[in-house]
Amino acid sequence: MKKIGILGGVGWASTLDYYRAICEGAGRFFADRGAGSPLPVPPITIESVVQAQTRSLRGRAGDEASWAAFDAVFREAMLTLERAGCDFALIASNTPHARLHAIREGVVMPILSIFDATAEATAATGAARALVLGTTVTMQARNYASVLAAHEVKANEILPQDEIAEMQMMIDEDFYGGASATAQDRLLRFCKKHAQPGTAILLACTELPLAFPGHIDDVSFEAGGFLFVNPSAAHVTAALDLALADEKAG
Repeated sequence: MKKIGILGGVGWASTLDYYRAICEGAGRFFADRGAGSPLPVPPITIESVVQAQTRSLRGRAGDEASWAAFDAVFREAMLTLERAGCDFALIASNTPHARLHAIREGVVMPILSIFDATAEATAATGAARALVLGTTVTMQARNYASVLAAHEVKANEILPQDEIAEMQMMIDEDFYGGASATAQDRLLRFCKKHAQPGTAILLACTELPLAFPGHIDDVSFEAGGFLFVNPSAAHVTAALDLALADEKAG
């Protein structure tokens, strides 16, 4: 098995969920092949950054230089994982992926993109349109839109700033350290305002899928009358495919 590096801490609840999902997914793979307890899981190293710091270092949209300090924190974390012998890594958060082009500079180890995994999963649903929900950085950027377009899926136009601010507030108030008791209802109300029929809704903040605990490992699912895509689950699936490639080939 290949060794996986997880860059976590943004936030810790989704980091925990990534670790659980990778271990349980590997366990199911080996159990189906008759392995006994304890079931094998890939070797994993987690490098956790400090969310209070990284949030304060966010730059401004369209100003590359303003992101230099933010990029440096994530790049150094990736180099730490590389020095730890990880064969590849993934960031257990959507927001930093907007800076993946800069974070990758000087890092030899492959870093799996959540954008690529999610676009493939969205296209597999057959949806022609997607609504991208996430932090202010994710919703203001067009990274998802560009990758989705390559898979013939049209993303929503950038929402008004007050609506983006509402989503960021929801994440901060209802999804820090897990999902609150009101998180799912609040999220569904937001979806009713913005999702057109036939639209796949991307839960493109790694905490948002925690609102649907019964679907936490489903790459796509239906709930509340909407079709959702879980980028975290798609990302974990891509990581497991790479980590277990030799075992699957054998």
